[in-house]
Amino acid sequence: MQKMTQGSIPLHLIRYAIPMILGNLLQLTYNAVDSMIIGKCLGENALAAVSTSNPIMTIVVLGVSGLSMGASVLMSRFYGANDPQKVKREFATSLLFSIFCSLIVFLLGLMFSTAILKSIRTPDEILLEAGIYLRVMLFGFLLTFLYNLLAAAMRSLGDSKTPLISLSVSCILNILLDLLFVAVFRMGVFGAAFATILSQLVSVLTQIVLIYRRMPILRLSRADLHIDPSLLRETLSIGSLTALQQSAQPIGKVLIQSVINAQGVLAIGAFNAVCRIDDFACIPAQSIGSAIMTCTAQNRGGARPDRCRDTFRKGLMIALAYFPVICSVTLLFGRLMVSALTPNDADEMIRMGTAYLSVKAWFFIMPCITNSIQGFFRGMTRMRIVLFSTVLQISIRTLFVMILVPRMGITGEAFACFIGWLIMAVWEFTYYFAVRKKMYQSIENNAE
Repeated sequence: MQKMTQGSIPLHLIRYAIPMILGNLLQLTYNAVDSMIIGKCLGENALAAVSTSNPIMTIVVLGVSGLSMGASVLMSRFYGANDPQKVKREFATSLLFSIFCSLIVFLLGLMFSTAILKSIRTPDEILLEAGIYLRVMLFGFLLTFLYNLLAAAMRSLGDSKTPLISLSVSCILNILLDLLFVAVFRMGVFGAAFATILSQLVSVLTQIVLIYRRMPILRLSRADLHIDPSLLRETLSIGSLTALQQSAQPIGKVLIQSVINAQGVLAIGAFNAVCRIDDFACIPAQSIGSAIMTCTAQNRGGARPDRCRDTFRKGLMIALAYFPVICSVTLLFGRLMVSALTPNDADEMIRMGTAYLSVKAWFFIMPCITNSIQGFFRGMTRMRIVLFSTVLQISIRTLFVMILVPRMGITGEAFACFIGWLIMAVWEFTYYFAVRKKMYQSIENNAE
């Protein structure tokens, strides 16, 4: 555990962000290897089927895990205020309520999966495989949620290293099971999804063991397993907005995916490849944003407005220092990365993906900015501005995708993404400078 109310803020942010970056890169490495195995062993249609299903799963996962992020903000605040009993009560409350929510989402998704796939114009030749993959993934959704909640709880206490251990075990096992089920047993997309479920089960069990060994503050006895109504109301107040915000991006991405789907299987495959690379590129900025969120929340709980202010400023500078690195890497190795994520001899897919990355590389400065300020707002529980700015960004991005992609191909999505990010950043910084004195003053007043 890491108490962020004292000591060097940049050191806290870096120590927190590095394990998160490593863990997220490991997760994305698995996702990339999964795509490679499916593409090389099962072909273009199977790869497109998985690619089409992924945005739907992302909506389901992020919609509920948004509650976990909201709960983690409260746990960080209680931890910074030296109130371990509230930390434990919040953990138990969010765990029980969110398990119930995840089961409801699972049942609804299972019933309507085919209709959803058809609504986003999934090509007929991949509809059956996409449906199989989506249903199996929904079957294991509860495990996906439990991993997210347990990891968020540990990170709220400043510990981003322990979740890395369980994630490492899960990803390595996932790759091995992928090779076994897809490459050896030839179980198709069902095998790829089943491998994910089994590895997530191991990950959750590993997290539970590590929590009981390393974090007594999160150990729950049978007597602790009840919902605190007052904390539930506060969690829902924050978490519902976070869930909406978390869901806004993937909902927009489903609409974007429907535009890409209309361009054909080659465009779907190329877009899947560049989205994997995009995820890699944005992970460090997202991880720094999460570090800013936790550090801000702890210092808000500890009544330290000066450290809240410094957390945002210094965190933003760290994020901006990352941009020239990822821009250079993307420009130099873009074609090689796209080739690794597409089927053999898919020359047109590779050409489309490389053209996209040659443009998108210059725009990666924007998530460095927007993730930093959104992390700060989350830590201050200013969830409404995070929600509004996210909806604004994805709405503008989706609108320009509909305009540009039919004319420019998938490269038009890169320009649409930049336009959305730019407008989002302008809005958020305008809001920040308008309310910053009031925010910091409210922390001082609460301390009194």
